[in-house]
Amino acid sequence: MISTKGRYALRFMMDLAEQPEGSPVTLDAVSARQNISKKYLEIIVKILVKGKLVKGTSGKGGGYRLLRSPEEYSVGEILELTEGTLAPVACLQPDAKPCDRESICKTIPMWREYHEMVNHFFYSKKLTDLLEIPDADPTKYSCL
Repeated sequence: MISTKGRYALRFMMDLAEQPEGSPVTLDAVSARQNISKKYLEIIVKILVKGKLVKGTSGKGGGYRLLRSPEEYSVGEILELTEGTLAPVACLQPDAKPCDRESICKTIPMWREYHEMVNHFFYSKKLTDLLEIPDADPTKYSCL
């Protein structure tokens, strides 16, 4: 399940993508538009900055901005950065120790297929795809 951290990170990134290119956006402004606590946004933004998805500038006229154009961001990279691996089972996580049951495991093919479908789905969706959804005002939808 994708937590609020991942969903709010997407909303934050979408908000930045909707602003004039290169214009820094304050956390106060995003917090108000997206109805997300500023304190929670600070936690999320720290992750996004460390992951080099956004850049923050301080001082007058400061704020946050995307480091790339919106079409260069995949939903998958944003979710994995904020949520961690999207692997459905421990043995498919990055750096997992080899499973001694792998050769006899009858479910691993299913988990691999599922993992590939999820990764393909999220990594094929770009930030701009989310912006193109009609009436995609995230404040109207409780699921975002």
